Amino acid sequence: MPAFLLKRLIQSIFLLVIVSIIGFVVLNLMPGGPMAQYALDPGMTQDDRNRIAEQLGLNRPLWVQYFDWAGRLVQGDWGTSFRDGNPVTTVIGRHMFATLLLMGSSTAIAVGIGTWIGIRGATHRHSIFDYVATIGAMVALSIPTFWFGLIGIYVFALKLGWLPAGNMYTIGDGSVLNYLHHLILPSVVLALVHIAIWSRFMRAATLDAISQEFVKTARAKGVSERRVIMKHVVGNALLPMITLAGVQLPSLLTGALVTETVFTWPGMGRLFLDSLSYSDYPVVMGLLMFSAILTIIANLIADIIVALVDPRIRLA
Repeated sequence: MPAFLLKRLIQSIFLLVIVSIIGFVVLNLMPGGPMAQYALDPGMTQDDRNRIAEQLGLNRPLWVQYFDWAGRLVQGDWGTSFRDGNPVTTVIGRHMFATLLLMGSSTAIAVGIGTWIGIRGATHRHSIFDYVATIGAMVALSIPTFWFGLIGIYVFALKLGWLPAGNMYTIGDGSVLNYLHHLILPSVVLALVHIAIWSRFMRAATLDAISQEFVKTARAKGVSERRVIMKHVVGNALLPMITLAGVQLPSLLTGALVTETVFTWPGMGRLFLDSLSYSDYPVVMGLLMFSAILTIIANLIADIIVALVDPRIRLA
């Protein structure tokens, strides 16, 4: 275990360096760069822009700016927002709970429903349910998330009036029920694509487990079909799904970005778009690094859980 963790730590550091270099270079090479918001201000002279660039250190070579930023990042200083002057960690922290709440609820929905659909589709192969689930998964994977969001708002918010059209809560009402009421529609919309992915992978994993010799042996011993499925098939089929849960985190973050924009959800996805439009590059880089770190940690935890659950796997 220690050797595995050390190896993964080295790999993670190397990956974070690559991600940070690519992100830093791309953002600074975009039209206008970090000074874009000042270039559009008609009341600001070129001397004013040069002075601001000097104060922010943006007049130095790009590689010098990167090493200065990276050095401060390692020390815990993620920079200061161009927009409001607050530390980047503070800005991200204000929006972190909203995104984690949305991602957590949508993941629970996707795992619960997707697992059930996948298992039932595998155990009732070529049935009407299996065909409908397959077609539904293909449709869900083919349609953009924002389209589901707009349809959900139109049907359940505008036409039926059952659910709010957006925001995280109603102003003046901070009750738990109010939060949950606002959470239903965006979490379901974000979960739809992941239900499709999870159900297809779970179906394939279940079919693979059903074909194993130990399942045939259990049936030959007279074990009931329900017990065979629940004890022998599902337990083994869930092992690769643990890894899938870690791999799906980047797509969850991407989906959250779109979902938060459609539903005006005050999370990190919406913050990313707002910061990008304002050319608030310290916040954009902070969100990029936070997402990369979160993804690496999720994959590491998934690998460790799989190794602990399955004694056939050894961390080395």
